[in-house]
Amino acid sequence: MAAQTNARQVPWDALIIDQRIVGRYWEKVYRRGPAACWYWLASISDTGHGKLRCGSRSDGTRRVVNAHQLGWAIHHGTGDLAGRVVRHTCDESSCQNPDHWLLGERLENVADFLSRRVLTGHPLADERGPHGRAVAIREAIKAALAEEADVEAAIGAAIAAGNSSKAVQEGLW
Repeated sequence: MAAQTNARQVPWDALIIDQRIVGRYWEKVYRRGPAACWYWLASISDTGHGKLRCGSRSDGTRRVVNAHQLGWAIHHGTGDLAGRVVRHTCDESSCQNPDHWLLGERLENVADFLSRRVLTGHPLADERGPHGRAVAIREAIKAALAEEADVEAAIGAAIAAGNSSKAVQEGLW
């Protein structure tokens, strides 16, 4: 068990001082206004979280990491990250806006998810699941940017497509 735990440890301090990694992270974030979600535009996990390969094979830091955890480390440092999860107050798993994050325990995160995924119209209740929602938003942003179309309208349409009830539930934070 200890070997498995050690294999999963991420060298956050080494990753966040590498400006190439920090630059690659920001290249994959679609930033909007300060209160809006900033969506991840690259690889997305089954849970809807952004993924980024970073680090170096030569120094043993190469890993695929959750983008929001890397973002937390970039913005807030690594001191409080060990053993905790980065929670999304907006409930958008691909969101990279540091103002939408807080640290917490895994059980808190699971309890929040279970309590809110049943709310009709809530981001966690999206009919496509978290991966489908994140991919739909990512693809809508990329298409709108390529066509020089209204990105906000594209995001809105992508979000609405996963909510056949048309009910709206804002985050509870």
